Amino acid sequence: MTKEANLEEALEVANKWLINDPDETTKVETENLISRGDIEFIQRFTDSLVFGTAGIRGARGAGPMRMNRVMVRIVATAIAQELLSQDQGDEPPLVVVGYDARYKSKIFAQDSVRVLAGHGVRSLILPRPLPTPVLAYTSLSEKAKAGIMVTASHNPAEDSGYKVYWEDGAQIVDPVDLNIAKRIDYKNPPVEGSLADYEDSAILKGDDELVQKYVDFASSFISSESKREINQIYTPLHGVGKDVFLEVFEKAGFKSPTLVESQAEPDPDFPTVSFPNPEEEGVLDLAIELAVEKNSDLVIANDPDADRLAVVVRHEDEWRCLNGNEIGVLLAEHILSKGTGEERLVVTTVVSSDLLSKIADFYEVKYAETLTGFKWIVRPGIEDKRLRFVFGYEEALGFALGDSVRDKDGITSALVFAELAAELKAKDKTVIDLLEELWERHGVHKTALFTKRLDPEIDVSAAFMSPWRDSPPEQIGGFDVVEVIDLLIPGSNLPPTDALVINLLDGRIVIRPSGTEPMVKVYVEVTELVINGDVRSAERSVDHKIEDLLHGVSSLFQVEKD
Repeated sequence: MTKEANLEEALEVANKWLINDPDETTKVETENLISRGDIEFIQRFTDSLVFGTAGIRGARGAGPMRMNRVMVRIVATAIAQELLSQDQGDEPPLVVVGYDARYKSKIFAQDSVRVLAGHGVRSLILPRPLPTPVLAYTSLSEKAKAGIMVTASHNPAEDSGYKVYWEDGAQIVDPVDLNIAKRIDYKNPPVEGSLADYEDSAILKGDDELVQKYVDFASSFISSESKREINQIYTPLHGVGKDVFLEVFEKAGFKSPTLVESQAEPDPDFPTVSFPNPEEEGVLDLAIELAVEKNSDLVIANDPDADRLAVVVRHEDEWRCLNGNEIGVLLAEHILSKGTGEERLVVTTVVSSDLLSKIADFYEVKYAETLTGFKWIVRPGIEDKRLRFVFGYEEALGFALGDSVRDKDGITSALVFAELAAELKAKDKTVIDLLEELWERHGVHKTALFTKRLDPEIDVSAAFMSPWRDSPPEQIGGFDVVEVIDLLIPGSNLPPTDALVINLLDGRIVIRPSGTEPMVKVYVEVTELVINGDVRSAERSVDHKIEDLLHGVSSLFQVEKD
């Protein structure tokens, strides 16, 4: 298509958006883009954001390549159409809608329920900005046909997002996600007259009783007989976690954690951090400083929508940030040691540590491995009703406990971790002592992540994945390659995906393109048995091997794959 044809198409779409945009700010931006008529204008109005992993996410702004009220109405229309194509019941389907405290989140949620009502779909909107786990819990407990959470989670401040759950309470997967994506018609936005009034009887307004139901669930997740004496620092990183977090901990019998005051209240600008992701270096510095000042035992952090959990622990007068694998195996050990039953199921992903499988074997429970993302992690428990899903995690600080929240839950997992830390403290131990006990029993397991950021114009699969597929190295960083498994080739227990698993002697590498950014991610793990109880020696050896392996991966990417 010529530039003139593209410009004509962009003008046609932009003029429709102008007519149907209820937001004066984005209308002015659209008018400015039209007057410029440049390449950015054409790009903004001849394509749309991709509806992908459980929803849609992007920077706010005008046009279908940004998050805005028109785009939200278009996506809500597609969801309504998909619901009505499936539902055969006597009464209209119900959708639970929640939202975080980012700019525009509330109005995006209100537009969504108005669109749904305009199609005859009932909705229940949560009463205020709330954590994502509250929405996930409510959607399942209210037996809704779908759930919508307006959130961009830990993305930068300029982003907004839209997360979708279906009747099973889990994030959408194929074919529902593909069907909704096909129904997204950015060239023909809904007209204002097709939306119901916000006071329409099909729009139910939730109250704090819904929040209390989640608080009751989360707070009952720990034993009434367990220890509670632990001094904690808590930060919600300017997000929506604080109030629900404090209610859960109070109802569970813990004394209130000390808050990082400068980060305690919702603030969509996230002023104390450059990037509100607790995995990012430096984001937890203020919390750690306060922990040192208060002589605390533990730092707990949620990301802005409180579905992720980060933990920093004190051990021998030093503070140590735990990675997602370490938190995951510690929670798994704690949960499995307290329960019984071979029908119990624990789940993690192909890029996470192999240690969970060994803990599962030790307790004689079922273990499953999935693709990355909680839309996959919760699936084995949904699909096999004979099994009881008790725990699942991914290395990116996501943890699910039990089957009532079929997604990451940074609040319930924080409570259970606090219980674990308090019980260990009563024995004059720390979670690092427990981690070392796991290593002594199962071998030292350490993981690391290597990322290579790419030019957005590069075809990641062709430029980076194909060479590894066609000619995998025989040795990496001094490790012999034992086996290469291509997850694109059908035959494994996983849906085909663009990833490679490289099994090494006493280690593993998984290579995959990022699903949200122009980068390749390489997950490495090294294991070593502990001889004669000498955990320190085995740990030092593994640390050296991890360095060698990362250096080997980096060298191969720079020399052979560039």
